[in-house]
Amino acid sequence: MDSRRGIGLLLLAVLAGGCARQQAAVSPATGLRKVVLQSDWFPQAEHGGFYQALAKGFYREAGLDVEILPGGPGATIKLSVAKGIADFGLYRSDDVIVAASRGLPLIMVGAVLQHDPEALLVHESSPVRTLRDLAGRSVIAPLSMTWIPYVKKKYGIEFDLRPLNYGLAIFLADQDAIQQCMMTSEPYFAEQRGVRVRTVPLAGSGYDPYHTIICRRELVRTSPEVVRAFVAASIRGWRDYLEGDPTPAHALIRQRNSQMSEGQLAYSRNALITHALVSGNPAHGERIGQISIARIQQQIDVLTEVKILEVPVAAARVVTRAFLPAEAR
Repeated sequence: MDSRRGIGLLLLAVLAGGCARQQAAVSPATGLRKVVLQSDWFPQAEHGGFYQALAKGFYREAGLDVEILPGGPGATIKLSVAKGIADFGLYRSDDVIVAASRGLPLIMVGAVLQHDPEALLVHESSPVRTLRDLAGRSVIAPLSMTWIPYVKKKYGIEFDLRPLNYGLAIFLADQDAIQQCMMTSEPYFAEQRGVRVRTVPLAGSGYDPYHTIICRRELVRTSPEVVRAFVAASIRGWRDYLEGDPTPAHALIRQRNSQMSEGQLAYSRNALITHALVSGNPAHGERIGQISIARIQQQIDVLTEVKILEVPVAAARVVTRAFLPAEAR
């Protein structure tokens, strides 16, 4: 089969699935618009604002009956959203750009994290202090991450890669190990095992993707009021979670993820606040939910430069600020 025809048939199937999902969107019993959010991992503090909005009824006040689906290593977020299985999803902005350039009808409507929480985890005694110090070393990381070719090119260095298995056993056993991590998570587990660690933020390289809320372009066109209501209620949830009492969200998260402890939730929430990952820096025009078209364009330029973006795509094609409340623009 001709490859272009195959892609066309796939997109037709995606669109057909989405239409079927949207036709039965309103619950006759409640009158609320049924909305599904596909998260990117198991319930955790990094989803705290969404669970706070759910637990405290912010979504219902906005006319929405929201279901949050857990993610994990095998979660097919972009396809679930593109097919209409989920109305919204959580996805990195660089991955959205690449997916949209390959024909998936996805668009970013707001930011969850203003800055990338990905970092490199090193032992306290490690000589690695900056990303430039990776030269000639070995790093445990997902092999497809965009930061890898970017950092190699920017600093003119080479380093070996070992695949990440989402565990810490290898790292904990090797004082020289360097492993990709989330600043909000893995340092807590290492410290719980009595291992002193540091993190080297990947955003320090200048490549700093958002973690975003995505939806299908068709949803933006046919149900703009749903998109606007969901984004506003989610931002309200995040503000309440970070500035108020996080207990409602934490109770719901622990109910849905038995592996999550109060200690980890507290550590992760504190990291979100300390590193201003959700709120951003107001002096730079950053605030909860805000997303910059210029920053998205910079990411497009980087993806093109490192030859990850094979087909050109315009920033306006993959992101819109139209559904952000006034205070988040």
